[in-house]
Amino acid sequence: MRLAAAALLMAVLSAGALAQSTENVTVTGTKSREVLLKFVQSFAAPARISGKMVRWQEGVCPLTVGLKPQFTQFFTGHMKDVAARAGAPVNARATCKPNIEIVFTTTPQALVDNVRARRPALLGYFDNDRQADALAKVSHPIQAWYTTATKDLRGKSVLDNAMLQGTGETPAIAGDMGSLIWSSAAVTGSRLGDGKSSAFYHIIILVEPDSLKDYEIGTLGDYIAMLALTQMNGLDSCQALPSIMNLMAKDCAPITGLSDADMAYLKGLYRMSADRNLNIQRDQIAYDMQQALEGK
Repeated sequence: MRLAAAALLMAVLSAGALAQSTENVTVTGTKSREVLLKFVQSFAAPARISGKMVRWQEGVCPLTVGLKPQFTQFFTGHMKDVAARAGAPVNARATCKPNIEIVFTTTPQALVDNVRARRPALLGYFDNDRQADALAKVSHPIQAWYTTATKDLRGKSVLDNAMLQGTGETPAIAGDMGSLIWSSAAVTGSRLGDGKSSAFYHIIILVEPDSLKDYEIGTLGDYIAMLALTQMNGLDSCQALPSIMNLMAKDCAPITGLSDADMAYLKGLYRMSADRNLNIQRDQIAYDMQQALEGK
């Protein structure tokens, strides 16, 4: 079962390989709060501006391009299914404005170079051209670029952008990302949480199919879904718990589907208090993971 050729993909489809690929991995001896908290701390990266965990607050609307329709439908549908199971908001409309773009391409670097030239904000947060150039480097066969936004106490969403940092002003989203207005963020004085929260605004996920000939389509769907629902801290280190994110990291124990730990993490992420500080958020996720993995 290969992804490289359409004929082989069709064989995968007909063989039923698009069935749910989640593996029920038993997490033995790793249910302690300390172990789970360390996993959460190393697994996902907080937003640069708020320093908080990032998640979708608007309904996810994935779009897959670069494959035949039946295969694009699988990846798009699978993304929505995993999001719904995790408790993330899903845009249920038949037509919606895509905020997750899954692009299968044999020339990923050329595509990212074009984004760098025309819409660099889609690469994510950067302070200068050197950082933008580093963000624009393709280094993995599946790779994601995150645009995030910060929501203040009054519910106003502002795009995370370095243009105005240090001025006390931030560019607010007004329709399209290119339409920006100026506004001041409203916050609280609490040490437990300042009233701000971080949300995904747009994610690009590039997939280079020629490098993925040995992976089943369901496994790739799970890997892509994880990239789309949380901002990973890195793709090259083995995770402390069984995780789909070990799939392409060197010398890691192979996992071919979303593990129990993966799903427990995602559910915790989408249940946590979005306006609390980072330490509280991580502790909430670890607690929810512990409850889920112990069957409570």
